[in-house]
Amino acid sequence: MSPTLVSADLGVRRLLFAAGQAPSVYNTQPWRFHVVPGRRIELLADPDRRLRVADPRGRSMMVSCGAALFNLRLAVRYVGRRPIVWLLPDPEEHPLLMAAVRTADGRPVRGENRELYELIPVRRTSREPFSDRLVPPSVLGDLRIAASREGASLVPLDAEGVAEMLDHVALAEDELSRDHDYQAELAAWTMPGARFDGVPAYAHGPRPARDPAPVRDFGRHERDARFEEHPQLVVLTTQGDRPIDWLRAGQALQRVLLTATRHGLSASFLNQPLDLRDMRRRRDPHHRRGHAQMIIRLGYGPQVPGSPRRPASELERQDA
Repeated sequence: MSPTLVSADLGVRRLLFAAGQAPSVYNTQPWRFHVVPGRRIELLADPDRRLRVADPRGRSMMVSCGAALFNLRLAVRYVGRRPIVWLLPDPEEHPLLMAAVRTADGRPVRGENRELYELIPVRRTSREPFSDRLVPPSVLGDLRIAASREGASLVPLDAEGVAEMLDHVALAEDELSRDHDYQAELAAWTMPGARFDGVPAYAHGPRPARDPAPVRDFGRHERDARFEEHPQLVVLTTQGDRPIDWLRAGQALQRVLLTATRHGLSASFLNQPLDLRDMRRRRDPHHRRGHAQMIIRLGYGPQVPGSPRRPASELERQDA
């Protein structure tokens, strides 16, 4: 049966709302959607929200768009359709077009996909201390399967690897702290009064009482706190390091994060070495396979409020 096309019956606003809840670098939400009535939904990168200093290649922007695409796929399944996705359908003529999504006949969503969809508004990035409870191997196994289903790999780090990675993070943070343009860009997206985007003050988390810190320091703390003694880190990798790999990494990231939420886990990110790699064209931090796309801290932490989101009405591009 040939695919049917996106129709008003799908509730486009619901689809865009779900997509817009995806995680993104500094909560920039660098995406727009163009709805072609009766035909498709197009996911476009929003160049005005790209980090010009920290993300010169557009890698972080495309990972973020990939996460939004995964949410869009889940939302289409939730309304009983099957998404048919073309990644980068026309990179020469339309470089901002990340993906086109049509729909085909499907079954009512159930099981894992239904659970993951319902967890979209529950998932949070938490920069709070986590407990010292270890993530069970069975849960890590589920997370690795989640990444593999989207064409990526999730590499858990052992104690030695964690110590090495935290040293990488500390060194990168030190170098980035001396880059005035980088710091100005960071400050612009972490202002305390964020309304619809950026990382607001309440999401910055406390200042760690020891070094190397297992969380990102935005330089605005109202309190100190003891963080977990043995942070648990995983690295999301892809075999390639091209734009299509970045979109796959974003989809894998969101599947991993929603699966982690399903298991009661919290997550935050330590991507300073990746920022530095992108800015300076340096090699990846050491890992066992593939190209590092995200460095993720996992653990059991408290519930935290969500960061602000752009209204769904603002996400839809009206022009052709």
